[in-house]
Amino acid sequence: MTLAATTHGFLSPTGVEIAFLLVGLVTLGAALVTVTTKQLVHAALWLVVALGGLAVEYLLLTAEFIAWVQVLIYVGSVVVLLLFGLMLTRAPIGRSPDADSGNRPAALAVAVAAAAALVWVVVDAFRATWIDLGGPAQGSTEVTGAFLFQHWVLPFEALSVLLLAALVGAIVLSRKRGADDGAGQGAPQAKERR
Repeated sequence: MTLAATTHGFLSPTGVEIAFLLVGLVTLGAALVTVTTKQLVHAALWLVVALGGLAVEYLLLTAEFIAWVQVLIYVGSVVVLLLFGLMLTRAPIGRSPDADSGNRPAALAVAVAAAAALVWVVVDAFRATWIDLGGPAQGSTEVTGAFLFQHWVLPFEALSVLLLAALVGAIVLSRKRGADDGAGQGAPQAKERR
């Protein structure tokens, strides 16, 4: 063992650990702004920052495949779909008082309970799990692809159908409003011609 390996500990973090902590704080801040802002478009843009921060965290954990999937699917597709949904349904661009239901205490209680449950499940599931550092990298494309297509094909496909349904729903909502607006505008013109 070298001297550097023996002196490394909790009180002497490496540069990667410091970067991981800083990016994690930025990601947490962006996530908090996402759920607390009253402007829907700003919430979508802060969601881009939060999801991009997660991709950087995956890169720092040497899970390159998961990081690029995060960028391509979540940042590239989900946020664009969300922005298209906002534009097609003609959601308000500025502050939207309708976006706040006034149930913040209940929402905070549910969020804390869900976070506690997730932490408990993860800690309980991985308490006695050890990573074999001599085997293939856990974040590599080969291992992740094999695991994804063996165990998670159905949820992955269900998510794509759900996103497609959301886009079709936004188009249907925007067309109904457009048809109502056109009918309302055409009727007075027809009466004026008579």
